[in-house]
Amino acid sequence: MPEREVELHIPGKFKDEPFFYFVIKNYDVMPFILEASFSTEMGWAIVRFEGENDELDRLFSFLEEKGVKIDYSIKE
Repeated sequence: MPEREVELHIPGKFKDEPFFYFVIKNYDVMPFILEASFSTEMGWAIVRFEGENDELDRLFSFLEEKGVKIDYSIKE
């Protein structure tokens, strides 16, 4: 199964939302949180996502629309 490892820069507005639960419930991907840090202002996470390429693309497009910055230079 294809996988992509990325760094997510997550806006603070998501601090009280079940962010990764939403990802799992609405996209056919499996996130592996490798490292993360969250505060009241923002958060970041290095995550390896497994899933089909079209589903990963759909997820990343959605996240970017919501204001999550995605650093793809970690590993693809």
